[in-house]
Amino acid sequence: MRITYILLFAVLCLMAKGQSANQKSEIELIQETLMHYIQGTANGEPERLKLAFHPDFNLYSVTESDSLRIWLGKEYVAGIQPGKQVNRIGRIVSIDYENNAASAKAEIVVPGWRVFTDYFLLLKYQGSWKIVQKSYTWSKVEK
Repeated sequence: MRITYILLFAVLCLMAKGQSANQKSEIELIQETLMHYIQGTANGEPERLKLAFHPDFNLYSVTESDSLRIWLGKEYVAGIQPGKQVNRIGRIVSIDYENNAASAKAEIVVPGWRVFTDYFLLLKYQGSWKIVQKSYTWSKVEK
């Protein structure tokens, strides 16, 4: 009888391991959300941006005259022209998360122009990660 319980426990453990191996990790899910943003902006895919951003998100930056610029996310997404690809090279620099809150950093290079550093706040709700805020800065690309 004891061997039966041990075997049953071992089978259940293997089944649980097999199921979790097929599920994406939280880091992979956050990366997926960030890639919707990176690829959506580079390839002119506003629908991908809508997958990445919460509908009420905003963007924050500091202007050249040293004032705070707050940009409505809806306006940002509306400015992406469907199908218009732009020369942007994006990469995820870092991700940190705890439970259902995350922060991330990405770098976007626009060759011959600027390097943007993007900082994101993300929340996981209703089963998916969404960018709720983006703050960014930029520097000129040295030629």
